[in-house]
Amino acid sequence: MKIEFLTKNYHANEKIKDLIERKLGRLDKFFHEEIPVKAMLKEAGAIQTLELTILLDGLVMRAEVSSDNMFGNIDLALPKLEKQIVKHRKKLTDRSKKLSIKELEQSYIPEFHGDPHQLVRTKVYALKPMAVEDAIDELELVGHNFYVFLNKLSMRVNVLYIRNDGDYGLIETVEE
Repeated sequence: MKIEFLTKNYHANEKIKDLIERKLGRLDKFFHEEIPVKAMLKEAGAIQTLELTILLDGLVMRAEVSSDNMFGNIDLALPKLEKQIVKHRKKLTDRSKKLSIKELEQSYIPEFHGDPHQLVRTKVYALKPMAVEDAIDELELVGHNFYVFLNKLSMRVNVLYIRNDGDYGLIETVEE
């Protein structure tokens, strides 16, 4: 695995980096090639956060854990990632098809300081037509509470989201 370490308000020493590399190495058994992994280590007050992101053929697998101990975060985040990988592989096998999404393109604008209601970050990514069921799978993999996609049936932008009751909601766009 090719690991890129990113930090925010946290000093990542060689010991923590080596431990992350060694533990992530256990996931190599799932892949035929070297894959990129982003490891974001953040600290806000007494809370330390580890965010691991794998980009695999445009598919995003992500685990985020926060506690007061970064070493403990590693042990909690890895099983989350492994579970996502196993679940994804099982779905591919069950469906007998290869799931592929265009590579995620991200661009950021610098953070602004001042009014807390200003736009501080923009993400751009290509939309691939997909079924609602595939979008639900993607939403579960990224671990966010919403997912924007191009509906394969209507060829319109849709937003899938997780409702407060745990079910899914779908926002469909229409032209006026």
